[in-house]
Amino acid sequence: MLLFVDNLTNVDFSFLDPERGLLGETYLANITLKGDLDEQGMVCDFGTVKKVVRHWLDTELDHRLAVPVNSPHITINEDGDFLNIRWQFGTENQFLQTRSPRGAIALIDAEILTPESIAKWCITQLKRLFPASVAQLELVFTQEESPGSYYHYSHGLKKHLGNCQRIAHGHRSRIDIWENGVKSSELEELWAKRWQDIYIGTRSDIKAEPRYADVPYYEFAYVSQQGPFELTIPKSCCYLIDTDSTVELIAQHFAEATKRERPASTIRVKAYEGIHKGAIAQS
Repeated sequence: MLLFVDNLTNVDFSFLDPERGLLGETYLANITLKGDLDEQGMVCDFGTVKKVVRHWLDTELDHRLAVPVNSPHITINEDGDFLNIRWQFGTENQFLQTRSPRGAIALIDAEILTPESIAKWCITQLKRLFPASVAQLELVFTQEESPGSYYHYSHGLKKHLGNCQRIAHGHRSRIDIWENGVKSSELEELWAKRWQDIYIGTRSDIKAEPRYADVPYYEFAYVSQQGPFELTIPKSCCYLIDTDSTVELIAQHFAEATKRERPASTIRVKAYEGIHKGAIAQS
């Protein structure tokens, strides 16, 4: 007998890609369990499935940086309660480097991170949390399919009291823009292209601007409630703003920056943070 839960929850995280570097992502989690019926006539209670899977994904993947530990592009060094990670990527042999508390990193047993390889890793961890009557567990990650323009971004919120303070977590997000009351696919696509695979950095968090192999980099660093965080990343992968990068301030930035480019227009922006949540701003 099969039991399924579609769109059980969503996870927002960032991961390392050998070509594109640091990517923010949002997945919907869909789960199927196979097993015999118990004395209640169930494979497993829906409440148990939702509680177990949601809690595990929230704890082990959501708002973390996922890294493929078997990749030849990665170097991982332990430093007490911290992990130092260096990642080579792209055709120009660029790199990014981060130092974060262990809890901010998901060490995934894979060479390349894909929805399938991440799901496989999750299944190996989740299976032991279910009763023996569950013979097989399948987890499938999908992306939101609503029409519109999307972008991948990573960031960190040093003032946040939850896991958003981690310096390299992210989202795949939609953006809706109206110019003078009319939906503008042109402006939506413009911003999605500008923010494709981007790291949103706050200028006050820049500690240095070194060059390595003649490539300019930013070094971001801050101390938050969970500890000190550091990230070195090529400038070409970054978009700088003067504020923190909450979704409210991102929506405000979209509206004000677009207004500067089109001063005669009234701009309204609906910026998403992952799926089904976000902020609205107007300028």
